[in-house]
Amino acid sequence: MTNLLGKLRNFNIPFLSSLQLYFDIGTSVTRIAIKNKGVVLREPTYLGFNTKLKEPIFFGAEAKSIIGKTPEFIKISRPLVSGIISDFDAEVYLMKYFLEKSVEPYLHQNRLIKPTMKALVSYPVIATEIEQKAIEEILLKAGCNDVTIIEKPIATAIGCGIDIFSHHPHLIVDLGGGLVEISIVSGGGIVSCKTLKSAGEHMDKTIANYVYLKHGLILGEATAEKLKTATLNFTGEEVITLVRGKSLETGLPKSIKMRTGEIKEALLSNFGQIVETTKELIEVSPPEVVDEIFGSGVVLTGGLAGVKGIEKFFTDELKINVYRAANHLDTGINGLISLDKHPGFIRTLPQYR
Repeated sequence: MTNLLGKLRNFNIPFLSSLQLYFDIGTSVTRIAIKNKGVVLREPTYLGFNTKLKEPIFFGAEAKSIIGKTPEFIKISRPLVSGIISDFDAEVYLMKYFLEKSVEPYLHQNRLIKPTMKALVSYPVIATEIEQKAIEEILLKAGCNDVTIIEKPIATAIGCGIDIFSHHPHLIVDLGGGLVEISIVSGGGIVSCKTLKSAGEHMDKTIANYVYLKHGLILGEATAEKLKTATLNFTGEEVITLVRGKSLETGLPKSIKMRTGEIKEALLSNFGQIVETTKELIEVSPPEVVDEIFGSGVVLTGGLAGVKGIEKFFTDELKINVYRAANHLDTGINGLISLDKHPGFIRTLPQYR
């Protein structure tokens, strides 16, 4: 009977056909999409675990909103660190919940039998084969029947609207929450790539440390992130934001005003490192590649690409035209969706099962 159902699925009969899913599992945000449905979930990659009951009770946005506000027996877990799985079990719990929330409603629509779920997922280039295998195992345990994995810079490039199968190199700077990936893609693959861990979440910690040292104010993770989002820009506009935290001197609540100039001062080394690493990648590239990049420009994507004026900042530093990708927050997941237009390319991807 199982063999019969498997053969019938190959004929793409509606009530037996498989469901194609796409996963962009980020350090900060997880995105899930369904073929012909688009993105069905965007949730922070956070899990709240009750150590007394030994079970997860808070997921995604709810888990993130209660950081620093829970009793000792509620542990807020970050399953990914710098794009790499650090807590396997927590990520399995999280993916099961995300699938139940976003995909389950589509499983039985116009189908007599629950369809199989095929997954296409991206992974950072720094991930080892074992770490890639962990991503695959997590999705299999969460309920997927077949998993294909692809390097994230490839998916991101496609999501930026770049024809990766042409032999015109493109330089992409993905400013993510857990990892900054700077890559040159051409001819259907990655020509060269460098990664940095001084990404968005690292910058939040840098801001919190700066405020602690300069103003004697202790900030929580969420507060530092909001301060960065509200204040940071490269347009020359001076924004003043009122921020509240705990006074180092008295231990009581304290408010101060933070300016854009201070936030830029705190993050100067972080952005300087990104610029220098991008220059290094260009410098070690062949002259033909550099010439093509100079003509096509540099593409910024990821959460930090939304900072006002950041294109001008990079243009001034690199002396190359820099522009922000359209829909820069979802380029990774959109690239995976677009890969369906190139089934031949997907069939060439390495499988680890």
